[in-house]
Amino acid sequence: MNQNVAQSEGITMSGGGLYSLATVGAKHVIDAATPLVLNAIAELSDQRLEVGVTITDMGCADGGTSLSMIDAAIVAIRKRSSDTPITIVYADQPRNDFNALITNVHGLGPFDSWLSKHENVFPMASGTSFYRQILPDETVDIGFSATAMHWLSNKICNISKHVQAVGAEGEERRKFSDQAHSDWRQILMHRAKELHSGGKLVLINFCTDEQGRYLGNTGGVNMFDNFNRIWMSFLEQNKITQGEYENMTLPQYYNTVEEFSAPFSGEHEEVYNAGLRLDSIETRVVRCPFAVDFESHGDAEKFSRAYLPTIRSWNESIYFNGLSADRPHEERSRLIEDYYETYRKQVQSSPEGHGMDYVHAYTVISKINS
Repeated sequence: MNQNVAQSEGITMSGGGLYSLATVGAKHVIDAATPLVLNAIAELSDQRLEVGVTITDMGCADGGTSLSMIDAAIVAIRKRSSDTPITIVYADQPRNDFNALITNVHGLGPFDSWLSKHENVFPMASGTSFYRQILPDETVDIGFSATAMHWLSNKICNISKHVQAVGAEGEERRKFSDQAHSDWRQILMHRAKELHSGGKLVLINFCTDEQGRYLGNTGGVNMFDNFNRIWMSFLEQNKITQGEYENMTLPQYYNTVEEFSAPFSGEHEEVYNAGLRLDSIETRVVRCPFAVDFESHGDAEKFSRAYLPTIRSWNESIYFNGLSADRPHEERSRLIEDYYETYRKQVQSSPEGHGMDYVHAYTVISKINS
């Protein structure tokens, strides 16, 4: 197994179906991207529809956030062809909670599923990350991914004075940037092989936008700086060691529009030569739903208890594994609970400015006819 891929596969979202329940904002992001998916379907050739349509949802987690989008995509295909077979391939890394995914897709969890509404539609699950080729050459019509490809294949180094690349400096920042650029090209080359000529990718990725905004940093409290301050306070209180503090580095990077666009810039780029073309890219901000709700109800404790689970859903496994394995499991669990409760109380005592607004690049990519 490729070492870089193996390291990325140690990251897990909240299991047991909790991810989608905690991340309603991620669903709002996908809802905003649904028109792009429908436009991509409208541009598929009649010839492709005759033989069947395959859609991938890469980095799907438990599948709950994309159920409405998949339903809309099926309806759009059915308007063009009432009986063509449709295959929906849900893909994520091997440690993903596929039990929760299957439960949600089959409508056995807390969400309404598309499965019981449509005939001749076949859900499949693949424990293969987008850092590998998921399906055979030229078998995919629409490739979709949202809020997933910011995870790097490899944590290239620890960040000595922060927990995320947005706060990295000098050589550490350069290493993260170089890793992200290499990873993005690797992801695209696998997708180029999978796509039919005329197929489309709709990729919705966290980014740093034209105003320098990124997830949790759109004004008010900078979420990642806050993560860092709390872990730094734990270090100063001797709750954790220097090594554990540095291990809290999140293996993520938020590309800019220019960085996302670079692989499509001409024949000097392998991605361009593989037939992929950038149709469109734009940045959008989707408000944190919990902060929006707080503006209406004004209950700081309610806000803090609703907001913290969405943060835990994607970084708890990293923080837990960042603590020394020499600590008993119970001690590590107590430290993690202490960390999130410290954060929650901070939000409750001073809620204004807290929130996790989503900042994404909405990207549409075509594979040209060969």
